[in-house]
Amino acid sequence: MQGQPEQITRSSRDPAVLKANFERWLAGRLPGRGAKVTDVRIPESNGMSSETLLLDAAWDDDHGTSQVHHLVARVAPADVDVPVFASYDLSAQFQVMQLVEANSDVPVPATLWLEEDPAVVGAVFFVMERVEGRVPPDNLPYTFEGWLLDADPADRRRLQDATAAVLAGIHTIDLAAVADGGTDTSFLTYDGDGDTPLRRHVQHWRDYYEWMRGDSRLPLAEQAFTWLDDHWPDDEGPAVLTWGDARIGNMIYQGFTPAAVLDWEMAGIGPAGIDVGWMMFLHTFFQDIAEMLELPGLPDMFRPDDVMAAYTAAGAAPITSLDFYTVYAALRHALVMARVHTRRVHFGEAEAVADPDDAIMHRARLTQLLQG
Repeated sequence: MQGQPEQITRSSRDPAVLKANFERWLAGRLPGRGAKVTDVRIPESNGMSSETLLLDAAWDDDHGTSQVHHLVARVAPADVDVPVFASYDLSAQFQVMQLVEANSDVPVPATLWLEEDPAVVGAVFFVMERVEGRVPPDNLPYTFEGWLLDADPADRRRLQDATAAVLAGIHTIDLAAVADGGTDTSFLTYDGDGDTPLRRHVQHWRDYYEWMRGDSRLPLAEQAFTWLDDHWPDDEGPAVLTWGDARIGNMIYQGFTPAAVLDWEMAGIGPAGIDVGWMMFLHTFFQDIAEMLELPGLPDMFRPDDVMAAYTAAGAAPITSLDFYTVYAALRHALVMARVHTRRVHFGEAEAVADPDDAIMHRARLTQLLQG
């Protein structure tokens, strides 16, 4: 990476067209309620996979009084926008959010409607209530500037510990009891080869690599897959519900308290280390960028011992083989970043690289991890 992060194009869809389409759809969902969509906009700071749209709408309540509602729509990206993932199961995201809301104290936005007819806006989408608060941004990263960087260290520690407790809350959901209660959880199980949840999870990402690389290869990623095979945990630990994209940039905070957990498109069943390793590595990723640009960043946040103390204090089991899950997180993020680079080339925001590994923004960090 050279210089500071630049604006990243997330969608080629026209907000004006989306507004008209959503209004027609909402009127059909709420007949006789005078439903109107007053605004549709695309947030700029976070998210490059499923499209997030902010909607302002109004409709009559049971007494005939028009009420304003602040909503969020999650929409599968258009194929012409070079999506980050090969497919987007918006129904699964909708279901897992409902599962978490019904079976834990983990804060998630209230889900309202799932629309599986792609004719409405060109893709499947769901709508949820908007939660007010602050999100640590990705671009420019929260390690560069902003409310979290400016906060008192005690408040940052409070946020960190509360975030680790949220992970514990997700991981301690009793999936067997959920299934026994009649809720289908099979949609969370990864298909494919592998005799354990972790092996199926890794195979899923091998398949992703084969899809995203096109006609090129990423030697560093292939080296990392080999490293995983050579360092496989003796004890993978119990299989739990994993959030998948577990990081503070996917959470809304009110003050320094988590108010909503977002972006469940990578959710599945696997060892808890998948989430814990990802959360800690993603902070390392943003901290490395800050230090490369000679900024102090937040070196005191998401240190392994601190995270583990808060995580286990919230009732979750300790994570073993944390080095394995850190490398696995770095590998998965490398593949996603390489795909994002392909998107940026498509939109004219970056130039193609001669060495495919140069598309991995944290190439140096991943190399360092593989070297021990």
